[in-house]
Amino acid sequence: MNDGRAHQHAAYGREPYDPYDDPYAGDQLAGGRIDPGGPRGGAPVRRRRRRRWPRVLGAIAVVLLLLVVGGYFYMDSRLKRESVLVDYPGRVADTPGTNWLIVGSDSREGLSKADQKRLATGFAGGRRTDSMMLLHYGSGGTSLISLPRDSYVPIPGRGSNKLNAAFAFGGPKLLVQTVEKATGVHVDHYAEIGFGGFVGVVDSVGGVDICVKENIKDVKAGLDLKAGCQTLDGGQALGYVRTRKYARADLERVEHQRQFFAALMKKATSPGTMLNPFRSIPLGMNATSNFLVDENDHLYDLVRMMWAMKGVSGGGGVTTTVPIGGSGSSAVGSYITWDRAKASKLFGALKEDRPIPQDVITK
Repeated sequence: MNDGRAHQHAAYGREPYDPYDDPYAGDQLAGGRIDPGGPRGGAPVRRRRRRRWPRVLGAIAVVLLLLVVGGYFYMDSRLKRESVLVDYPGRVADTPGTNWLIVGSDSREGLSKADQKRLATGFAGGRRTDSMMLLHYGSGGTSLISLPRDSYVPIPGRGSNKLNAAFAFGGPKLLVQTVEKATGVHVDHYAEIGFGGFVGVVDSVGGVDICVKENIKDVKAGLDLKAGCQTLDGGQALGYVRTRKYARADLERVEHQRQFFAALMKKATSPGTMLNPFRSIPLGMNATSNFLVDENDHLYDLVRMMWAMKGVSGGGGVTTTVPIGGSGSSAVGSYITWDRAKASKLFGALKEDRPIPQDVITK
């Protein structure tokens, strides 16, 4: 006897019907309910969950990028700017390499009366140059040259006078013009920092390590240091770069200024400072609010300058003073003169971006 199902299906010319082979049969047999089990009674099918961590990491990366970019532009906007590097008739043409004129002024801006008394800065208003250095870097190496403020040089439109008188007569513009005329070197960037800013920058990095050769006590500079290697805080550092309590007065003073500024930049660009937000953020806030630069200078220029000075402090460059030829005295007071032949040789090397000859390197 034939199977009823087979006979029924054969009558219609179709294959035998089996409800369990119908992909929708489970729904029909279960009254529309979905079988929670897998096929043929197997284990339940587990849905694959999308991994969210790539999205989370991506969002974090975007936020960090926005913070870094936003922080950079915020810091850059805090820099004090002034139109300093202006063209004038007969200006020295651009020379190879990069040249910075770095000026430490005696501005008391930002210091309270109590701070001025504590730091022994005096209470004079305005600002005058307290130190001047020419920083050069390029294919010929990195050099940091002190320009003693008592150097007797021609000042455009003012006759001959001490170098720091140029700043007193015409501010940064006239000082840059005077330096360019006296050296033949084109100044590309300008940076100036006052007493208060200097102290703040030093304190923001936790002080700077300096080896003092001999005991120094100078009431006028508020300084009392013992010989030996030690960490100087902002107030001590300011006294150290200002004091003239040396046998060679200003000439030894400029040596200490170069020594300290290079050590400060080394500390500021060290991993312990750059990777530590409790150091790097206060440093950035202090530096950008206290450095005065040319109107076309930016934060990345200042960072490049700091890295160049770090190289000098690490022994990878030359630190020297303009070769001195003699001294004299006139209505402007006591002054020093440059050794014209040696100074010409030194600045000639800078103009051509060549290493400075050893025979013109002095302390």
